[in-house]
Amino acid sequence: MTMKLFENEVAAAEALKTAYSKLQKEIAKVIIGQDDVVRLVITSIFCQGHSLLVGVPGLAKTMLIKTISDALDLSFNRIQFTPDLMPSDIIGAETLDNQRNFKFIKGPVFANIILADEINRTPPKTQSALLEAMQEYAVTVAGERHLLDKPFFVLATQNPIEQEGTYPLPEAQLDRFMFNILLDYPSYEQEVEIVKTTTGSDPQQVNKVIDRQEIMEFQQLIKEVPVADNVVEYAVKLVQKTRPGQEGAPEITNSYLEWGAGPRGSQYLIAGAKFNALINGKFSPDIEDVQAVAKPTLRHRILRNFKAEAEGVTVDAVIEQLM
Repeated sequence: MTMKLFENEVAAAEALKTAYSKLQKEIAKVIIGQDDVVRLVITSIFCQGHSLLVGVPGLAKTMLIKTISDALDLSFNRIQFTPDLMPSDIIGAETLDNQRNFKFIKGPVFANIILADEINRTPPKTQSALLEAMQEYAVTVAGERHLLDKPFFVLATQNPIEQEGTYPLPEAQLDRFMFNILLDYPSYEQEVEIVKTTTGSDPQQVNKVIDRQEIMEFQQLIKEVPVADNVVEYAVKLVQKTRPGQEGAPEITNSYLEWGAGPRGSQYLIAGAKFNALINGKFSPDIEDVQAVAKPTLRHRILRNFKAEAEGVTVDAVIEQLM
């Protein structure tokens, strides 16, 4: 695919940086603070990835995703995951029409942006209905494959798994997400601002900033960004350090981890580093760009053992040490 909207890669890189800045400003009209969270969600969109947002109820996870979708000129569907949700409620099903012929009725997954709200409130059978869509950009119903429109993103919210009524996501599905993004409580000043802006009578309107064609051009641009061998080697070594029992695994890995990240972790580290470099005015990522996306990329691909849980050693603390 050649660049159609921009004369060359330099012009495209400048356009991406400008578009990202505009996106930030539009989202900031509604979302107070959470700058890192916004950056990571936008990163996953431009890198053709999916994001999982984890936090207690009431931290505006759903509002954040809806606001981002408002700033992107893309179709949007929200799926509220509940314990009685069935796979056909997500991907669609075949029904009989008036002529008694089978007709496929598309489910809400047929949109550019899918908000999978409280994805861990539904059993694994229904969670897995998203697996093919997230990986293959298609769904199969009654032996027939139906392609999804591109670009396609799943932005899912999840309550902490310790809460009542939640089902942990299968590791295979967790690995489909580029980022696992943690949302924390706002600061005092941010919460004051949130209350002021959300209890008034003048709701902020979010303007469309980027359309479908621009997003797909930017996605192609990111693929073409060159990466130095030492940066790729750093990313791969970082991922391999998370694998206990492997040659070269550090003591902290062998002591506290049950298993580590797979090759998809390395791929997403480099993809995220490319985008991080471009929005910071660089034409090639360095090791700092890899480190900027390391925690959200790896934290859901690493499983702690009982010793780590007993001693209160977090996954983020292990990643920090490995970096």
